[in-house]
Amino acid sequence: MRINKAARLLAAAVVGVALAGAGLAGPAVAEDDPEDGIDVSVTIEPGTTTGQVSMTVADNGGVALQESGSDAAARQFVGTLPTVTVTDTRDPGEIPDGDFWAVVGQAGEFTATDGSAPPIGPQYLGWRPRLLSDSSTGAVAAGEPVSSVISDGSGAPTVGLQGQELLVSTANSADEIGTWEVNADLALRTSTDVATGEYHSTLTLSLFNQS
Repeated sequence: MRINKAARLLAAAVVGVALAGAGLAGPAVAEDDPEDGIDVSVTIEPGTTTGQVSMTVADNGGVALQESGSDAAARQFVGTLPTVTVTDTRDPGEIPDGDFWAVVGQAGEFTATDGSAPPIGPQYLGWRPRLLSDSSTGAVAAGEPVSSVISDGSGAPTVGLQGQELLVSTANSADEIGTWEVNADLALRTSTDVATGEYHSTLTLSLFNQS
């Protein structure tokens, strides 16, 4: 309101001077005096954020699977997924009802470096997720294990990582916020007559946050 009033007063003063100048000599204009200036200052603090859910993967040079646990049914190659960290910095009071987040993983085909062997499908790669951090409420949990299509004998679904499989999630974000670490035991189980060679695949991790 003060700004609006000042604007009106300034407009009236300008109009008044203009009208007075039409028939009368205007008032003398004082010279600017630097000492009459008013210093205006402001301190701008760092902006605040509303918080977010984020995911990072530990620095790594990739995972080199090593043969271990092969049997008459399959050749097996194992390794460990680099540690994945999920952080939720939001205010629980501002999280909508039903909001949840999840990290899923999906593998691509294992292709031979020299192209001489047929690819090994992602359905042959399974994992067993493991939550490394404590969940204070139990609201955050690791996903269920999945086996290669050549069963590992654990009873886990034999679907591999050809589709998006759950690594870690929470059913209701407002129940618990903080930071959690998770990894997974990886196991590639192929047929016993798999072609020899060096193979490579890409395992893609994705974080979803939905309300």
